[in-house]
Amino acid sequence: MSTSDLKNPVFMAKSFLAGGIAGMTSKTAVAPLDRIKILLQVHNNHYKEFGVFSGLKAIIRKERFISLYKGNGAQMVRIFPYAAVQFSSFEIYKRGLSIFTRESESGKVNHSLKFFAGSMAGVTSALMTYPLDLSESGKVNHSLKFFAGSMAGVTSALMTYPLDLVRARLAFHVTTTVDGLKFPTTIVGTLVYVFQNEGKMVGLYRGITPTVLAMIPYGGCNFYMFERLKHLAVEYMPTVCGYEKDGKTVLNIPSKLLCGGIAGAIGQTTIYPLDVARRRMQLSMTSNETKKYSEGLFKTLSITYKDYGVVRGLYRGMSINYIRAIPMVAVSFSTYEICKQMLGLETGI
Repeated sequence: MSTSDLKNPVFMAKSFLAGGIAGMTSKTAVAPLDRIKILLQVHNNHYKEFGVFSGLKAIIRKERFISLYKGNGAQMVRIFPYAAVQFSSFEIYKRGLSIFTRESESGKVNHSLKFFAGSMAGVTSALMTYPLDLSESGKVNHSLKFFAGSMAGVTSALMTYPLDLVRARLAFHVTTTVDGLKFPTTIVGTLVYVFQNEGKMVGLYRGITPTVLAMIPYGGCNFYMFERLKHLAVEYMPTVCGYEKDGKTVLNIPSKLLCGGIAGAIGQTTIYPLDVARRRMQLSMTSNETKKYSEGLFKTLSITYKDYGVVRGLYRGMSINYIRAIPMVAVSFSTYEICKQMLGLETGI
């Protein structure tokens, strides 16, 4: 890893492309699960009595098979820049932050750094109270990777959030008319409708607070755990999990998938109630019944808890979230690593 890469436009372009392809591949792979997750999270009237698999069957029966992918077009428009920015900014942050570190005298990567996943304050505290060292081999330490992942997630979320709101709207609507209001069915139409009728930029960024709060631990946790698991796999099971290429050990595809899947499961568990709040806030203006969720994050969480409790409210749809998140993150990280290899970029531990 070298900070000189930050000045190399080819490196940055390749990282951006690899990240975008990884995002599109992973999201398309789980698009049907994404849609039923949204419908279950917000207790859609047409599907609130269904479970995961019965809900998927009901979508095909009530609508049609292609409806499993409703909103995926907006997802693709959103996810390419989102994932591209997330992965490439992770590379930037990881290398940029290494400027402020020092090589450790022992030559060993420090794995005992505390892992703060609750808030940016925790991340900042970890960085301020623990030395950030580079080993003599140039490996960045894992606390720095966690912080870089957090910042990468926040950066990409802020830049693409309106498209996430559009994707949720398109996936949520079973009919185009709700409470006498007719909603658009296209990406541009939805953006224009929200901007004109729901407070302009406030409407387009409704739900951004739980998104950013969730992205700090989620983005950090995902990147941290994936990088950490990669390191452990190569260090303790190099012959099983990797192969030699150009004098370096490279993780094989099954191991990449496994590391990504575990990272995704851990990350999703930490932030799920915030994800539920985000969806409810995004869809709060779609009917008179849901407008109560437009009053802010804590109000949304409070109402959800009072109305539905923990399991059926704050963690509604968690089972499907595991089903979708594990393969999604596994495919995402694996595709990114494979694209980096194909584009001649280092996938170092």
